[in-house]
Amino acid sequence: MQHIKSFNAFLQDTVNLSQAKLDLLGDRVEAIYNALKGDPEIGPLVLGKKPQGSWAQRTIINPVGDNEFDADFMLHLSEVVEWSDNPKTYIDKVYAALHRHSVYGDMPHTRKCRCVQLSYANSMHVDIVPYLHLRDGREVIVNRDDNKWEQTNPSGFTAWMQEKDGIANNNLRKVIRLMKYLRNHRNSFTGTRSIILTTLLGQRVNETRAVTHPGCYGNVPTTLLTIIEDLDAWLQGRPDKPSILDPSGSGVTFDHRWDQTTYSYFRARIHTHARQIREAYDEPNYDRSVRRWRDLFGDAFPELPRDSASITPPAQKFSTPLLITTTSRTGRAG
Repeated sequence: MQHIKSFNAFLQDTVNLSQAKLDLLGDRVEAIYNALKGDPEIGPLVLGKKPQGSWAQRTIINPVGDNEFDADFMLHLSEVVEWSDNPKTYIDKVYAALHRHSVYGDMPHTRKCRCVQLSYANSMHVDIVPYLHLRDGREVIVNRDDNKWEQTNPSGFTAWMQEKDGIANNNLRKVIRLMKYLRNHRNSFTGTRSIILTTLLGQRVNETRAVTHPGCYGNVPTTLLTIIEDLDAWLQGRPDKPSILDPSGSGVTFDHRWDQTTYSYFRARIHTHARQIREAYDEPNYDRSVRRWRDLFGDAFPELPRDSASITPPAQKFSTPLLITTTSRTGRAG
C-alpha cells in the first residue's frame, strides 16, 4: 500500500527542514553577504551571491538530533589578475574579512578545501564558496588544498534539477530528501556524498518512462519505487564504480567524491532498499504495509488512521519499472 498522506506528513513533520529554519538561514546569509560586501578589502570584489547545493536544489533536510544543519552559498567575486596563479588567495581573503569583522571574528570560522565555514552555536554552519567567471570564459570555484581552479556550472545544475523534477511531477526532490533521510538518520549508505546521490537519482527520471508507464511518477511512494528500482537495476549492472558526469554540462565528473569501497556499499544498500520498498508498496494488508514502511524509515513514519491514509486500491498499483540507462565521461569536478 502506498500511504500517500503518511508520506506527505512524514516529509512535512520529520524530514523537511522547517520554514522557520530556512528563513533564519536566509537572514543569516544576507547578513554575512552584507558584511563581506562592506569589507574594505574584499568588498569591492563582491558581485553577488546565490545558494548552492541542497539549499539551492531544495533538497535540504533536518539534521540528526541536535546536530547543526549546513548550507552553502556562492560568493561571486571579480577576478584579480595578480591572484591568477594562486587561486587559494580568494578563500584566504574571505577568511580574513570574517576574521576582522566585529561579530563574525568572534564566531568559529575556518578555511576548508572549497569554502570558508562560519559556525553558529548549536544551530547551523554556513559555507561561503568563492565563485568566479574567469576571463577565458570558465566558471570556477577554488580548490584550496591543491591551489587550483575547479570548473562548475551551478545554473546548469539547477536547470537540470528543475527539468527532472518537472518530469517527475515535482516528486524527485521529495524522493531525494527521503533517501538523504535514510542515509543520515538511518545510517544507510554512509559515505555517499549528496551531489552523487542527487545526480544518480535525477538521472533515473526519464520522459520516455513517463510516457510508457503512465503514473510512474504519480505520487511520492510510486516515484520512490520507480526511481529506486531503476537505480538498483542500473547499479547491479555495474559492479565497478562508474563515472558520474556532472549533468550541468560542465564536462567534469564527481568521480573523486567516492571510491570503490563506498560505491560497493551504496550499491548493496540500494539493492536492499529496492526490495524493502517493493514489499511495502505491494503489501495488501494495511497494518503489515505500515510496519514494512516503518522498518525502512523508522518509527517516525506516521501510522495515520485508515480513513485518512490515502490508500490506493490494488487495481491502481504500479508495476515493475523499466530500466533506463545513461552514459557518463571522465574528468573532475568541485
